Amino acid sequence: MPEEPQVPADEVLAESVQKNDHDAFATLMDRYQPKLLRYGRRFLAQKEPIDDAVQDIFLKMYQNIKSYDPARPFAPWIYRIAHNTFANELRRKSRKPLITLDLDTLSAHTAYEIDPAGEEEQRQMQELINRGLDALPPHYREVVVLHYLEGLGYQEISDVLHVPTGTVGIRLYRARQALKKYVEQT
Repeated sequence: MPEEPQVPADEVLAESVQKNDHDAFATLMDRYQPKLLRYGRRFLAQKEPIDDAVQDIFLKMYQNIKSYDPARPFAPWIYRIAHNTFANELRRKSRKPLITLDLDTLSAHTAYEIDPAGEEEQRQMQELINRGLDALPPHYREVVVLHYLEGLGYQEISDVLHVPTGTVGIRLYRARQALKKYVEQT
């Protein structure tokens, strides 16, 4: 039986991109485009297409790839670029959240622990979570998206947002509490 080809790690691909390997860059784009689109939709909480912003992230990634240290994880590095790009987009549009929730009020974790019996129930729960996320200010929304939807750990989120890991934990805790309250009120 033939062996499956080894898929290079992101860090190896990024190091290849530093050496002008265009195929490695294309592979990273293929890997991260769906993730960044998902992150952008959650971060910006808008229905407008965010393809241009994601393309801008890849352009910035390519322009700044020499500053990437392959000894460090790649995901937080590119998510930092994405965070800055999406934050700039928010500032550019002067977008305000629809509802300002109390700091002690968001619970994506609690909502995801609910195990709906059927597909329709699961779809309704996901919609409720999406509405709850859309109602949050960006600094709470982004930690929930990065942790629960993108699977980043506290340290990686800390690296992306340039905040202490303790702040990440506090924001996630407050976010869970806020979403729990939001779910109970709807």
